[in-house]
Amino acid sequence: MSESAIIELKNATIRQADNIILTDVNLKIEKNEFVYLIGKVGSGKSSLLKTLYADLPLREGGGSVAGYYLPIIKRKQVPFLRRKIGIIFQDFQLLTDRSVKDNLEFVLKATGWKNKKEIENRIVEVLEKVHMGNKGYKMPHELSGGEQQRVVIARALLNSPDIILADEPTGNLDPETSDELAQLMMDISKNGRTVIMATHQHDLLKKFPARTVECIDGKLVDKSAPEFIPEVANNESEINQ
Repeated sequence: MSESAIIELKNATIRQADNIILTDVNLKIEKNEFVYLIGKVGSGKSSLLKTLYADLPLREGGGSVAGYYLPIIKRKQVPFLRRKIGIIFQDFQLLTDRSVKDNLEFVLKATGWKNKKEIENRIVEVLEKVHMGNKGYKMPHELSGGEQQRVVIARALLNSPDIILADEPTGNLDPETSDELAQLMMDISKNGRTVIMATHQHDLLKKFPARTVECIDGKLVDKSAPEFIPEVANNESEINQ
C-alpha cells in the first residue's frame, strides 16, 4: 500500500453477501483530493463506499483507508476508522423529533464529547461552514431538501474527519441547489479533506470538473486516465504515427 494515499484498493473484489459487485478494483486517492464516483443505479457505487467505511467486509484483494488495512480490520477498530470519515447520505437520516442543533449534539455526545461549551462551539462552527448558522433551532421538517442536506454535511464535519464519503448528496435536489452543494463539497476538499462524491448528475462534472471514476460492467474505470482524455489520447496517437 502507498504511504501517500489516504485511500487505496488493490485488486479488490467488492461483494454484497455472496454477490460479486465489482472485481479487480484498483484505486488510489491522495490526501485532499476530490473524486467523482459515477455509474448507473445498481452499478456498485454504494457498495464501494460501504466497503471503504467497513460496512461491507473486504475479503479479496488489498485495501487501506486512513491507515486501517481493511482485509484484517477488527470490529472494535471500525468505530475508530469511522471517526476519520464523514458520511453523507442521500436520504438525510436526520432525527425528526429534535432540532438541527440537537441532532448535531446527539452525534457529538455519541462520539465522546462531554464539555457543554465545546459542544456548543463546534455546532456553531460547522453550521456556519455550511451557511446554516441561523437555522440551529429549526426542526428537520421545517427545512427545504437543500437545507437538510447542508445539515447532513455539517454533521459529517463534526469530528473533523480526514475523508468525506458522499453517496448521491444531490440526488433529490433541484439543479440550482445541486450546484450550490457541489460547490460546497469542492470547498470542503480545498480546505484539507479528501472527498469522494457519488453522483448520477453528469452536468455537475462539466460545471465543477474533477477526477472521475466510474462503476461500469462490474469494473471500476478511472475516466481521468490518459486513454479517456480526448486531448491526451489524440496527442499520443499523433506521436505514435
